[in-house]
Amino acid sequence: MRILYLASAGSSEPTRASIPLHIAANGSIEVGQECAVALVGDGTELASRETAERVEGVGVPPVRELLQKLVDNQIPVFV
Repeated sequence: MRILYLASAGSSEPTRASIPLHIAANGSIEVGQECAVALVGDGTELASRETAERVEGVGVPPVRELLQKLVDNQIPVFV
């Protein structure tokens, strides 16, 4: 199964911004699904290392860790 996750929230909504990344990094990767993430709208803020370093939602890992896991597993992230 191929899945494209859309991350449309930015740093002003850290939990909402983190959820698509979390599902891709700790869901799809773990079960072997082929996936990708598209940063759209306000989600494009997460492409900035400075922004990604400081975004931490409630109940999910920090964005910096999620993005690193995506990179480590060669998951495409589109902006």
